[in-house]
Amino acid sequence: MRWRVILVLLLVGLLGWLTKPVVAETNCEGLGGEPLYECLGRQITDLSKALADSKAATAPLESEVNRLEREIASIQRQIGAAEDRLDDLADEIEDREKDLAVQYLLLAEKTKGYYKRMRTSSGAVEWLLAVGSGELQQELGYREVAVNQDRVMIASLAEEIAGLESDRADLEASKTRLSGLQASLDKEADFFKKEIAGAKEYQKSLEGKIASLSALQQSVLSAKAETFSTTVGDVPLADDYNASIEGFRNSAPGGSFAVFSFGAPHFKGMSQYGAYGRAKAGQSAEEILKAYYGNVRIETVDTSFSINTSVGSLPFEDNYMRGISEMPSSWADKGGMAALEAQAIAARSYALSYVGWRMGNRSASGSICTTESCQVYRSSKVGDAKWGEAVNNTKGKILVSNNTGEIISAWYASTSGGYQESYQTLGHTTPGFWDAEGGRSGWTSNAWESRAGSPWFYKAWYKSRSGDMCGRDNPWLSGEEMADIINAWVVVYQRGESDDRVTPIGSCWGGNPYSISELKSKGGYGRVTGVSVTYRDDGVTDSVNFQTDKGSISIKGEEFYKAFNLRAPGRVAVKSGLFNIESK
Repeated sequence: MRWRVILVLLLVGLLGWLTKPVVAETNCEGLGGEPLYECLGRQITDLSKALADSKAATAPLESEVNRLEREIASIQRQIGAAEDRLDDLADEIEDREKDLAVQYLLLAEKTKGYYKRMRTSSGAVEWLLAVGSGELQQELGYREVAVNQDRVMIASLAEEIAGLESDRADLEASKTRLSGLQASLDKEADFFKKEIAGAKEYQKSLEGKIASLSALQQSVLSAKAETFSTTVGDVPLADDYNASIEGFRNSAPGGSFAVFSFGAPHFKGMSQYGAYGRAKAGQSAEEILKAYYGNVRIETVDTSFSINTSVGSLPFEDNYMRGISEMPSSWADKGGMAALEAQAIAARSYALSYVGWRMGNRSASGSICTTESCQVYRSSKVGDAKWGEAVNNTKGKILVSNNTGEIISAWYASTSGGYQESYQTLGHTTPGFWDAEGGRSGWTSNAWESRAGSPWFYKAWYKSRSGDMCGRDNPWLSGEEMADIINAWVVVYQRGESDDRVTPIGSCWGGNPYSISELKSKGGYGRVTGVSVTYRDDGVTDSVNFQTDKGSISIKGEEFYKAFNLRAPGRVAVKSGLFNIESK
């Protein structure tokens, strides 16, 4: 058992070391100016290593428990077999003892008769006188043989009984030893199980920390890529020439590449530019809403009440609805009044759903914010004539699901890029579809957003919302810079290494990013010479296929999306899972 004790001590010692906290409370501030993104990446790497080490140390413990449990099961079977043998042996000894008792009685009777004749003096004398010496000798010999046979029988029986008793004693001793060994193994198994339970709890804690840090890291990554929900009423610069396909084709140097996003998040509910395009084509507000929200109907309800907002309680129709600033009133003069009416019904439905108003409970007391985090309200908008007309035309009208009979939370955004994602709202599911006349076959030339002139329909992004460009005045990349993105992908996805240094090069990010030459030494790609893109039916870029100085390589769309946003220089970013790469 010495080897087992040594193994236990070694494993427990290792496990005890691994279960020590390896990272303090999540704190990436005040660390010598280390960027938050890289600090989080470092912590995730440390935690992941600790988790892997703990699991590696736990594996032999689990293996030992399995081995002990197999030994315990084997010993229990042996104990059961020993008990069965003891029962059989006890029955056998009892039967043999009964047979021996009968033989003892017969022997006693024979001996009794013999000595009785010998001790009867007259009978004995007459007998001695009656027989000759030869017959006497023969008779005595017969009797001696009989006595010896009886002695042999008695000795044999005694020896057999002694053997049976010895066997029984040995079995009893074996049973005792096996029971003791089982108790010892049970104790060891319980010990290991307790250690494993502690290790599993520690691993669960690590996994929770990793998940938390990963979520925070993703949040930072999203902030870096500036992914945001935007509406027509409150947006960053969109009509930048250098961000357009015309600017790229006319002004980018030869050998350049640019990633163009179709739309900007989110892509659910009504596309405002899509509604504008549909309205200009003659569709009504109801037709527009049914296209984007699916199996719905328009109902009129009493809305003569006030709504709680982050700027106070406001009369719902006469103030709050008139102050919604999510769509340009100028569209009404360009054939888009139906789009404004659709916007009014969607905004009304969204607001009521947000504060908890339901068809069966029309006295909700929730509150809604007045920024784009909910929907934009501006008091200065209240007097706008065209928007006010759209509100009046749709007063009290809301969207109700034909499937659930409940008001829906009517999401909307400026531009989806030609594909609307499905989403669920209060049990109702909106459709997912290519938002173009003719469906996917009409994308991209006949997309409603493109026909309406959305500046977000097909755009290359390189500015923050405040207009900061991080030292670059365009989103165009050279063949070497595009190869650098591929090398970043190699590090993150092919080599499985930490991405804490796969960050943009540029003064606005800081940290310790890989140099282009360092990443090239890891990935091996020096220059991209050509590119093509394929798409999935669900509105997502499926693959990006490059021609490089090392030959061809194909990368999954979602993997390129992350690698690009991690590494692209400055604030160059891809905003949508539906994107294309232009080359020149």
